[in-house]
Amino acid sequence: MCQYSANDGFINDWHVVHLGSRAVGGAGLIILEATAVTPEGRITHKDLGIWKDEHIDGLKRIATFIESFGVVPGIQLAHAGRKASSHNPWEGGEPLTLEEGAWQTVGPSAIPFKEGTPTPVEMSRDQIAKLVQDFKAATQRALQAGFKLIELHGAHGYLIHEFLSPLSNQRTDEYGGSFENRTRLVIEIIEAVREVWPKEYPLFVRFSATDWVENGWTVDDSIALAKIIKTKDVDLIDCSTGGNITGVRIPLVPLYQVPFAEQIKKGSGILTAAVGLITTPQECEQILQDQQADLIMLARQMLRDPYFPLHAAKALGVDVPWPSQYLRAKK
Repeated sequence: MCQYSANDGFINDWHVVHLGSRAVGGAGLIILEATAVTPEGRITHKDLGIWKDEHIDGLKRIATFIESFGVVPGIQLAHAGRKASSHNPWEGGEPLTLEEGAWQTVGPSAIPFKEGTPTPVEMSRDQIAKLVQDFKAATQRALQAGFKLIELHGAHGYLIHEFLSPLSNQRTDEYGGSFENRTRLVIEIIEAVREVWPKEYPLFVRFSATDWVENGWTVDDSIALAKIIKTKDVDLIDCSTGGNITGVRIPLVPLYQVPFAEQIKKGSGILTAAVGLITTPQECEQILQDQQADLIMLARQMLRDPYFPLHAAKALGVDVPWPSQYLRAKK
């Protein structure tokens, strides 16, 4: 979950405490929030960044601490596209004004996210080529910082998702129109990342499995893309939904996104992660036992309870190691 607490993309004490407490709390894997591969790719001016070498030392401090507790340190690489240059959510999340330091947003097409928001500049082929190299350079920095897993953020209406969906991508060149063309960018990014990311380290991709509207990106599209990227050494699809179009009715009930993880898993043969309104140990375990997904990703529940994995283990009757400093409280 984005913390919107960085300055110029740099890690600070908030991130150390926030992520460190989840490591202490028994997580198996911690993926840092959407971390911008370019300054213009930030959702807000307070996003974490990995667009310059100076970011590496701070990120390394986090990765090292996470790993010291036996937790896999991961990082999510992202570009917000037309949803960039916004206020923090608790400030309303609306676009920044020029006086507030707004910057020009970009997208596959010059289509604003919603009425009244800035129109992004349609990316040129040169800009697209540079973006692919930005993801590659960010991957090299992530490796230097000690991360052992990368997740590419292709969900929630951010730049990769904008290229995938015909609702936001109306290009007429090789990056728009057909399914093959709209998926070209993410495949190029995956291939560039895998040129420098070691084979033995996992690569995840996060998708919005559906736009939840007619004529948008669909679960069938997601299955088709999953089949392709499975051959590109992608290890798992993190299955979310929505975020690219406003005013969409989404059935926000417990486990509402789990069926998408199951469909993509069974339809493509790739490993999947389930997310979204999963809040109890029993729900987590049942999803795995029913083979609806291979991994459970928790976000808001881990904001509520940093020690959820330790509490879940107890609820399910499983004995797991606790930090030595906390053993007095284990019983």
